[in-house]
Amino acid sequence: MKKILFIIGSLRNESFNRKLANRVEQLISGRAVVEYLDYSELPMMNQDIEFPVPEVVAEIRRKIAEADGLWIFSPEYNSGYPGHLKNLIDWLSRPIAADDHTSPLAINKKKVALSGAGGGMATANCRARLTELLTLPFINADVMREPQTGIVLGVEAWTHGNMILAQEQEEALAQQVDAFLNYIG
Repeated sequence: MKKILFIIGSLRNESFNRKLANRVEQLISGRAVVEYLDYSELPMMNQDIEFPVPEVVAEIRRKIAEADGLWIFSPEYNSGYPGHLKNLIDWLSRPIAADDHTSPLAINKKKVALSGAGGGMATANCRARLTELLTLPFINADVMREPQTGIVLGVEAWTHGNMILAQEQEEALAQQVDAFLNYIG
């Protein structure tokens, strides 16, 4: 079975994007193996600590490299992506070996799906900026541009923390699951 690594753009335990990922995991059940990437202990990218590679960075790179695909679930922060998610991608964009800028990175050509739950823009700006970042020539991830799923959270989410998906949102997620499983082959 294919292995999909879920990356949650919110570090909050009860985040809506974690709940969205949990729902997608249910939809994938039995069709692929899902693992969640814990990058909460990742230090800020700093060339002073880049080599020798911190153990947490090496472990994250290993998990990225082993996955058949990545699925990023992210909220939108100020019309963009969260800083800690950018930090993760910054680490993934750095050379694996000191002074070797020619070897492939763990994220190169990795197939990526994007989804997000948030406010009225349904994370459209975040997903567009992530697509732009991930497809830079030196990162060169293979982002599935369509379909992507953006969820506008209802009042119930903001007032009581409950994410209730409408039928059309459930159908969009199911279509994205099918499309991504086909995309990763």
